[in-house]
Amino acid sequence: MLRHRAAQPLLFTSCLLPLAWLLYRAWTDALGANPAEALIRASGDWTLRFLCITLAITPVRHVLGAPGLARFRRMLGLFTFFYGTLHFLSYGWLDQNFEVEAIVKDIAKRPFILVGTTTLLLMLPLAATSFNRAIKALGAVRWQQLHRAIYAAALLALLHFFWMRAAKHNFAEWGVYAAIVGVLLGWRLWRWVKRTAAKDAWRLFGVRDRPTRIT
Repeated sequence: MLRHRAAQPLLFTSCLLPLAWLLYRAWTDALGANPAEALIRASGDWTLRFLCITLAITPVRHVLGAPGLARFRRMLGLFTFFYGTLHFLSYGWLDQNFEVEAIVKDIAKRPFILVGTTTLLLMLPLAATSFNRAIKALGAVRWQQLHRAIYAAALLALLHFFWMRAAKHNFAEWGVYAAIVGVLLGWRLWRWVKRTAAKDAWRLFGVRDRPTRIT
C-alpha cells in the first residue's frame, strides 16, 4: 500500500487539508473574536505538528519494519517548511502589515519571535536541498550532516512555542509536543549510542567496521 502510485498524491492532498480548513474558517468568519491571532497560531501549530510527523518517519519505519515510509519524508519536510512560512507570513501581514522595519524591530525586541524566525531560517536550506540534484551536488555525507539541523529546528520550535504560551501560563499543549519531540530525538540518541558502542566493541577485536548493520 505504501508503494502504491496513489499514496503520494493522497498524502499531498491530506497535507493541504489544514490549509483548506483555515481558509474555509476565514471565509465563513468562523475564526473567533481575533481572526488574525487565530490564523497565526493555527499555522504555527500545524508547523510544529508536521515537524513532529516528519521526525517520526524514521523511528516508525524502523520499529514497524516499513522501509516504504521513507519516500514520504521529503514531502512532509517540505510541508513543514510550507506551514512555517505561512506562519511567518501571517504574522508579517496580519500583525505587522508587511512593514519590514516594524517586523525587524519586533524580531529584535521579542525573543520568542526571534527564535521562531531563526527556526524558519534554519529550515530554509533544508527545504532548498530536499531534491536529488542537491544530494548529488553536496554528496550524501554532507547532505546528511546539513539535514541534521532539523533536530535544532525542532528544539527551537519548542522554545518558540514555550515562550508564546508563557504569557498565558498555559503549558499543557506545549508539554505534549515536548514529550513527542523528546521521544523522537531520544530514540535517535539511543540508536547513536548503540551504534557507537557496537563499533567500539568490534575495534577491541581488531575489526575496523562492523560486519553487519544493527537495525
